[in-house]
Amino acid sequence: MPQAAPATPYCGVPPSPGDVAWNLDPWLIAALLLGLLLAWGPAGRGGDRRILFAGWAVLAAALLSPLCNLSVALFSARVGQHLVLLTAAAPLLALGLRGPRWMASPGGLAAAAGAFAVALWAWHLPGPYAATFRSDLAYWAMQASLLGTAAWLWRGLLLGVAARPDMALLAGLATAAQTGALGALLTFAPRPLFAPHGLTTLAWGLTPLEDQQLGGLLMWVPGGLAFAAVSLPALARALRDTALPRPRA
Repeated sequence: MPQAAPATPYCGVPPSPGDVAWNLDPWLIAALLLGLLLAWGPAGRGGDRRILFAGWAVLAAALLSPLCNLSVALFSARVGQHLVLLTAAAPLLALGLRGPRWMASPGGLAAAAGAFAVALWAWHLPGPYAATFRSDLAYWAMQASLLGTAAWLWRGLLLGVAARPDMALLAGLATAAQTGALGALLTFAPRPLFAPHGLTTLAWGLTPLEDQQLGGLLMWVPGGLAFAAVSLPALARALRDTALPRPRA
């Protein structure tokens, strides 16, 4: 009985150097334009539309640019795409859109940090990661869950600097630690973990293990530093609050 041909990943076939393509999916372009119109209309009232547009532009660039196609060949490119989404698009969208104040509460921050950690680690397990190359549904579930939980977390962190700097500090440091831990695990793994890249990296001058190590370093250093950096204003605010003299009874 003949076997079915393997599914083509959403971002296309693995490219060779000089053959990387843009993602011109009309459904994605339509969805991005619809999202921009909705955010620019009633959904965006009360937010900063300039910051919102900047976030939308970064989001569109990450999904439509050749980075999408390159991520089929290289794990490090997939990590790079996620860094753009999680540390640039997500905070800009979180600042540009309205959001409930409970996101900065201790419970909201803890839930956001936990949800983001679960999504990040789950989609970098070998099984779920490979599923995103076989199924468009899995691919978009990955992108939506990572972007959504990151925007939720950034909203809580950025609001929490003023509302609860102690909780923003803890959530930011915990996120930096778990992101760095995942990056270190991928960097020091003794063998390649991701089957979709078993034959796609050599054209780019990298073995699968070297590609994985590069991706781990990107996640470990720039990714961890981004969340550690947002903790600095929270730390300064917390120290200032503790240094202020308490009013006498």
